Amino acid sequence: MTDTDGGSAQDWAWFDEPLGVGLQLGLQVESVVFRETTEHQDLVIYETSQWGRVMALDGIMQVCERDEFIYHEMLTHVPILAHGDARNVCVIGGGDGGILREALRHPVDRVTMVEIDASVIEICAAHLPSISNGAFDDPRTDLVIADGAHFIAETEKRFDVIIVDSTDPIGPGEVLFTSEFYGHCQSRLTEGGIVVTQSGVAMIQGEELTTTVRRLSEHFADSSAYIAPIPTYAGGFMAFGWGTDNPDLRQLPAETLAQRYGKVDIQTRYYNPGLHVGAFALPTYIAEYVEAAR
Repeated sequence: MTDTDGGSAQDWAWFDEPLGVGLQLGLQVESVVFRETTEHQDLVIYETSQWGRVMALDGIMQVCERDEFIYHEMLTHVPILAHGDARNVCVIGGGDGGILREALRHPVDRVTMVEIDASVIEICAAHLPSISNGAFDDPRTDLVIADGAHFIAETEKRFDVIIVDSTDPIGPGEVLFTSEFYGHCQSRLTEGGIVVTQSGVAMIQGEELTTTVRRLSEHFADSSAYIAPIPTYAGGFMAFGWGTDNPDLRQLPAETLAQRYGKVDIQTRYYNPGLHVGAFALPTYIAEYVEAAR
């Protein structure tokens, strides 16, 4: 930002996030809605001129009102509909509540959400309420304030789907990208369970994707990735790591997914069954990062 002490809207002209490889994201900002250094990270919410409110943690874009639906729908509906009968879902991270919101649109019995920073939940509920849309008040929500890696290592609960909505593999999110963590996820899944995780923008963070798939492959019979383009995660396709012991779940036909999608009877803005199938058809440069993990 051009000003760190507040000031007028003109002073706060742009939020700039360096992305590496000579590239950066810039969003025109009207004002700073909220700023606080929590126990774990520096959190800022900006009001932008055309993209709604956005949240950044330690200077890194996390969620944007205008395009959040793409990320949250794809990280949630792909594993839940691929599973076909998910009753218990675990969300690691995701303090903005977007994954929780989408998961609760399914006929699940419970969604256990584990977030390390209670301040993120409180601040997002107050200043970005459209993201969670009341999900924290749903009686099927089991909110746990804890380190996600410790929770998965120690819990006796079993889940049909585990969704890892973490920050990048630095700071508090680093432990959620380790082989040990994925091993604990595997042991907490029911038979045929699925784990998915955000794995960065492949054009910029390709090695991160390779590492994620390699570590997933140490614990799951089927490990791969799927993709979606999210404008404010700039640099091309965002990749999502995928792990399960049932290889058939990654190759379901669109007709099967359409039946499941129709039965749930939800309206999505990005996800659809045909796109679900296509998301696993990787561009060659991304497929090469995945194959490098074999």
